[in-house]
Amino acid sequence: MPSNVTTTGALADSLPSVIAEARLVREYAGKMPQLVERHRLAEGSGLTWDEIRLEQLAAMNITETTVLDNGQLLSDTLFSVTPAQVGVLTIITKRTMARVSKNVIGKVGGLAMNAMQRKKDEDGLTMLDGFSTSQPGAGATLQHGVISSFVNRISGNTTEPSYEPVYAILHPFQVKDLQDEIEAGLGTYTVPAGLSEQFYRMGFKGSVSNAEVYIDGNITIDSSDDAKGGVFSRDALVLVEGMSLRPYNEFDPAYGGGADKVFIYDEYAFGERRDLWGYEVYSDATAPTS
Repeated sequence: MPSNVTTTGALADSLPSVIAEARLVREYAGKMPQLVERHRLAEGSGLTWDEIRLEQLAAMNITETTVLDNGQLLSDTLFSVTPAQVGVLTIITKRTMARVSKNVIGKVGGLAMNAMQRKKDEDGLTMLDGFSTSQPGAGATLQHGVISSFVNRISGNTTEPSYEPVYAILHPFQVKDLQDEIEAGLGTYTVPAGLSEQFYRMGFKGSVSNAEVYIDGNITIDSSDDAKGGVFSRDALVLVEGMSLRPYNEFDPAYGGGADKVFIYDEYAFGERRDLWGYEVYSDATAPTS
């Protein structure tokens, strides 16, 4: 090529930079707020949502000559949840607004809303670590029997059984172990028609022992490559919400030559109603390679 031909490289400093499109970093849609019992704290009702649990009474056999003088003592237990506030603040100067691509500015509002929803989901997932029973343990591979045993313990305990629906919420890497457990037997033992094809095309989806399985990538993997999911009935955990999600806008002329401040607030808290209605699934969550 002749040396006197002007190319884009020769005028690189003169080429404008145009942002053709912008996108938000993809996030996992939060699952926990949809899987627990939800209540709205009514206005004028104070700071705390309260529920009374009345304990069981005992009946006894009597005959025609029995003097029934074994009075049963009424006993109650208070369950309380106090919502707390969370918030997100973004500050964008007017100079920034005037210079940044409109494609980018148009996406900013969604970031704050995503942050609020992720925060609520992560707070719900933290509740799973509060259940007193945890299996199969750090470094252990998750198998369907763990979930099955938890489902039956939720519905079959003699203290106070809970009922459907029951949910299992797990990290994608934990779910992969469930899939591998089934696939290991394909071709070895008799399986229902179509199961092999279903796993090959779609992976693991559906339920285990009548517990509907949900995947949530917001579950944290610790430094030892373990994750904490859970199996619980819907009424094991309660989400109490106070004031609804609310945004506020404010212009501050003293900030960086003038800036728009956008505040977003929410008010909520999760509470554990009954420990024996939920179990932690603590297992290996090493990134799969095959």
